[in-house]
Amino acid sequence: MIVTKTEAVTKTKYKVFIDEQFAFVLYKGELSRYHIAEGMEIEREIYEKIRTEVILKRAKLRALHLLNDMGRTEEQLRTKLKLGNYPEDIVENAIDYVKSFGYINDAAYARNFIESRKDKKSKKELYALLCQKGIKNDEIEAAFEECYECEDSKAAIERILRKKKYDPDTADQVETRKILGYLTRKGFRYEDIRQVIHVYE
Repeated sequence: MIVTKTEAVTKTKYKVFIDEQFAFVLYKGELSRYHIAEGMEIEREIYEKIRTEVILKRAKLRALHLLNDMGRTEEQLRTKLKLGNYPEDIVENAIDYVKSFGYINDAAYARNFIESRKDKKSKKELYALLCQKGIKNDEIEAAFEECYECEDSKAAIERILRKKKYDPDTADQVETRKILGYLTRKGFRYEDIRQVIHVYE
């Protein structure tokens, strides 16, 4: 195995390419410690030692730091680690590591996400946002079942009408059509909207 290139990422960090393939990122001091330089041969034993004792350890710590910083889905964490130039198998190992402690739980994340926003957004909006975060469809559906009762959607509509200061006593047809269109675009079911507007009337 030959070190074919070392490429500076910052003043202290370098991408290391072995046999023309990207292998990992090391700090300047680590290059010296493991005698990594362009054109040098690297033994398989040293290569594996770097991957497990340096890169994997660093990826695990990075994953823990990212989760401590804020709640993330598995896919969000995976994306962040990949942006840090960690090899794909190292990323998956780091994710398995934090999952083993229960630090990642997409089902719980989806439930918390829905609970904190369901009075402001429709199911359609929440579903789209959770999909963007990489949560699987079955986990989203299960979270909806746990978080929603039939009245929740109507309660969210009522809150929006209050926020928009929609007054049925003074609203004309134009204002009513406008609020109906707004609620429909937000993803609320027409039947729920009609029932709530009827209540207001």
